[in-house]
Amino acid sequence: MSVPNTPYQNARLLIDGEWIESQTTEWHDIVNPATQQVLAKVPFATASEVNAAIAAAQRAFQTWKLTPIGARMRIMLKLQALIREHSKRIATVLSAEQGKTIADAEGDIFRGLEVVEHACSIGTLQMGEFAENVAGGVDTYTLRQPIGVCAGITPFNFPAMIPLWMFPMAIACGNTFVLKPSEQDPLSTLMLVELALEAGVPPGVLNVVHGGKDVVDALCTHADIKAVSFVGSTAVGTHVYDLAGRHGKRVQSMMGAKNHAVVLPDANRQQTLNALVGAGFGAAGQRCMATSVVVLVGAAKQWLPDLKALAQKLKVNACSEAGTDVGPVISKRAKERVLGLIESGIKEGAVLELDGRGINVPGFEQGNFIGPTLFSGVTKDMQIYTQEIFGPVLAVMEVDTLDQAIALVNANPFGNGTGLFTQSGAAARKFQTEIDVGQVGINIPIPVPVPFFSFTGSRGSKLGDLGPYGKQVVQFYTQTKTVTSRWFDDDSVNDGVNTTINLR
Repeated sequence: MSVPNTPYQNARLLIDGEWIESQTTEWHDIVNPATQQVLAKVPFATASEVNAAIAAAQRAFQTWKLTPIGARMRIMLKLQALIREHSKRIATVLSAEQGKTIADAEGDIFRGLEVVEHACSIGTLQMGEFAENVAGGVDTYTLRQPIGVCAGITPFNFPAMIPLWMFPMAIACGNTFVLKPSEQDPLSTLMLVELALEAGVPPGVLNVVHGGKDVVDALCTHADIKAVSFVGSTAVGTHVYDLAGRHGKRVQSMMGAKNHAVVLPDANRQQTLNALVGAGFGAAGQRCMATSVVVLVGAAKQWLPDLKALAQKLKVNACSEAGTDVGPVISKRAKERVLGLIESGIKEGAVLELDGRGINVPGFEQGNFIGPTLFSGVTKDMQIYTQEIFGPVLAVMEVDTLDQAIALVNANPFGNGTGLFTQSGAAARKFQTEIDVGQVGINIPIPVPVPFFSFTGSRGSKLGDLGPYGKQVVQFYTQTKTVTSRWFDDDSVNDGVNTTINLR
């Protein structure tokens, strides 16, 4: 099946290799955040449709788990080639339904593509271990075997990257998969799923359902689901982790964040300012790894005017327009929430250095636009610090020493990512050693690792031991079976009955 020529079709369900028109009575609009144009509608699947998708995955697992690793690998090789071929077309749809710029949409796809490319190495990633003659004629080896039907629940902010974190590696490991994309922007996700079918993923190995809490709960509680992978808000992620865990599932839940960038006065000034503005306001701040807090240390406090001046230069516009730096947030509800938090910052005494409220974009007056917003004088008790804003709002805090900055970051309940900007190797080593955050950048504003390494958020940003890609995800999607064996020749000596545990 090829990518459709008309991109804005109503979302469908994928069950057992067939695209199904849902029989539900509940449909939600997929809305362009810049124009409020309804692009298409998405069905909230019925209970019987969700059960049918899981049943198809369970049937397909009986044969897919026996498919040779080389065959699975070749499908991944074909998929990565198809994604490259169609990336610009998918990016156009992604930009329209999500609101990010075309360039950022292409980046969204590329970072997911990197995981597909890593899945092409499944032949080595899924290897077990072997030790010969661990006792008299005894060999021991391990097998990494698939676990069964897995489910993925993905957020609106990365409709390409995060689905590609999940289903390619899961099915490359020999599992089958049921994907629930975000109901706000599923169209680009479905285009990637169509490419997976074109690459050779057999019927039932990959299925798609849409919906809200009822569908999420069904995936978390169904007896045939063995593992659930989630990326999204803290509230939903905690619910998914608790519910699926109570029903015996493996769960990885990547959740909210409050990412700090610590700036020492010896840092490269212009490069650091560029990084802070890009990481704070790119994608309208709707990244779980966005920089949302800048901690200026010592004399770096003098950089605030330059930070403000650079942020003021960003162009707010629809992402279909050339030169756009900051597009709309995903929905009117999201905009109202962000505006409410900005109001709270003012009321609680923070200094509004740059006000992004009341932005008017000619020709797109109905868009969900908020301009770059900058606060100084932020303290730890303010809502703009304690809550994840998920909008183009940057909070600036000031401390006197690196030790104070480390203590500030470590006291925050979230642990997704952090960065240090400095030219001191000693300071960088101290920071990476003492900071209690899963992912650390040194002069890197958004320290998302390449897929050869694992995504390692921590504390309030992550529930579950294993990350969503890298070596850890192979552990998540496989179970280890240990085999201890001894073979005898027909004329071997009979040692008689041994009632001890000793193999020697």
